[in-house]
Amino acid sequence: PPPMKTFITENNLGGKVIASLNTNAGYGVGSGFDTVKEFASNSKILEGFSTKGGIQRDGILFVMEDEKETEVRKQIENWLKQLRIKNFKKCIKDDIRILIQFLFQS
Repeated sequence: PPPMKTFITENNLGGKVIASLNTNAGYGVGSGFDTVKEFASNSKILEGFSTKGGIQRDGILFVMEDEKETEVRKQIENWLKQLRIKNFKKCIKDDIRILIQFLFQS
């Protein structure tokens, strides 16, 4: 996806550890994880995580709240545990940007 390509090419991620998190509306991860591998080849790429929040083609908008939010938070915690991300609880906050920033730290 173009935004990912732009971010990766405009930021020096060489030597960084990257674990991609994908949200989608039913179409899956697409080429997102492959794009990270291609454009951040000088980084250590960990297994990515993807979750579906809605089904766009059926008119179910992407909503991450209530039971779905609780379910996805647990899934993300388990994913981070599997990746052995240290101090992951510090990054599980209300704002997903904190998680993204945490994952891009070396």
